[in-house]
Amino acid sequence: MDVVKLLVRLLAIPFVLFLAFVAVIGGLAVHAWTTRAIDTTGRVDFDTALRIPPVESGTVDADGTRVFDLTMQRGTTDLGHGPDTRTWGVNGSYLGPTLRAVRGENVRVNVTNELDETSTMHWHGMHLPAAMDGGPHQPIEPGTTWSPYWTVDQPAATLWYHPHLHGSTAAHVYRGVAGMFLIDEPGTSPLPHDYGVDDIPLIVQDRKFEGDQLDDSNAIFADVGTLGDEILVNGTPRPFLDVGTETVRLRVLNASNARVYNFSFDTGMPFLVVGSDGGLLEEPQAVRSLQLSPGERAEIVVRPEAGSSHVLRSTPPELKAGFFQDRFSGGDDRLDVLELRTAPVLGSSAAIPEKLTTLPELGEPSNTRRIDLTSSTTINDREMDMSRIDEVIVAGTTELWEVTNASGTIHNFHIHDVQFEILGMTGMSPDHPSLAGRKDTVFIPPAATVRLLVPFGSHTDPAMPYMYHCHLLKHEDAGMMGQFVVVGADEVHEVTQVAGTAHHAHDGG
Repeated sequence: MDVVKLLVRLLAIPFVLFLAFVAVIGGLAVHAWTTRAIDTTGRVDFDTALRIPPVESGTVDADGTRVFDLTMQRGTTDLGHGPDTRTWGVNGSYLGPTLRAVRGENVRVNVTNELDETSTMHWHGMHLPAAMDGGPHQPIEPGTTWSPYWTVDQPAATLWYHPHLHGSTAAHVYRGVAGMFLIDEPGTSPLPHDYGVDDIPLIVQDRKFEGDQLDDSNAIFADVGTLGDEILVNGTPRPFLDVGTETVRLRVLNASNARVYNFSFDTGMPFLVVGSDGGLLEEPQAVRSLQLSPGERAEIVVRPEAGSSHVLRSTPPELKAGFFQDRFSGGDDRLDVLELRTAPVLGSSAAIPEKLTTLPELGEPSNTRRIDLTSSTTINDREMDMSRIDEVIVAGTTELWEVTNASGTIHNFHIHDVQFEILGMTGMSPDHPSLAGRKDTVFIPPAATVRLLVPFGSHTDPAMPYMYHCHLLKHEDAGMMGQFVVVGADEVHEVTQVAGTAHHAHDGG
């Protein structure tokens, strides 16, 4: 009998330990769930004037080329936790100047690397030769200068620049290497255009800190990358903007590594969306909220009343990934971003035109490609391989790309060198404001398919590829990226035998 009691006791010990283990894990899970959602609405003391990045117009050479000089460097910056936060920047300690060029100009950018670490500089949204794109194949070694040159050949738009070193993009962007690149049309814009007065760049980033240093650790229970609990705008913590004109144009860039924002104003103030990634919309669209995933841009025009204040904030975005993934991917977060403070008397502003531009027809697609986002490390079940060309495109053609998020987590999709038209998205109206205009980056929820009409230009190079990838930077670094080359019709035979090219493309519309 004693032996039986002893056996019962011995067997009970691991069972009790198992129950205790389950209770601890359950408690931790409950704690993580209840504390995961971030809510800073109404809690931010907007006490710092918004920093406006300086405009860098460069110099003009004798041959008419506009030349910019950029230096990637280390430094320290006060991001709200004291002056000793270690950061990277361009021509300064954090972020970089706003570059500005006019359509039709020849430009050259001398990029010097003083980081003591290899990096690159990519011109996000720019149409240019693949060798000048600044992707993983154009590394800039420490102490060297890379000088890409090209002709600006696209409509006025809000573009940006950032590193694109394979495996290190997330870290380099998070430390602060980024800035805007604005393209102007010749002549005067019909929209507010006095930079820093009624034409304001907003580089929105979320950051978190350990003490006075940046913390880039990944989010828990969600494979999206780093999600911060504090917002910087142009590197400014707790920013406010004094508004002195009747209308203000805000160029909003989501420069975060992983966070999706759903922008609106706390007062419910409506605003006009006038531009997307690739430039102006044909007509302004009146909305009260607008969602942007990492890498996306929007130009909006606000018309606040004199003597009023309005807080730009992010309310829970529509991630559509299920309640668990939504919560741990930032889908339940509410974040105050920027306070607009309008003067008692406002300077007059011109009316916003009802017609902004006419977008050219892209033509009928000559080919259809199906791209599956199969995990957080693969596209079409393959990790990025720098030596593999995944797709071969004939220059001057338009293709239909059907991109499906076949994984269980959130992704977006960016294509280098092009500005595409979104024909449709699973579960969204075709005229949804977030799909309007020309785009180079689009958010794709799990199980959704987006249909993209993609025009390819005339820059050909059978050996040097462009990239397509998820712009959640952790995913990009982990291998969720592919490569394509643009070639002349008579060059296709040089690259069509590369593994994987034919498998995911077929003829037809």
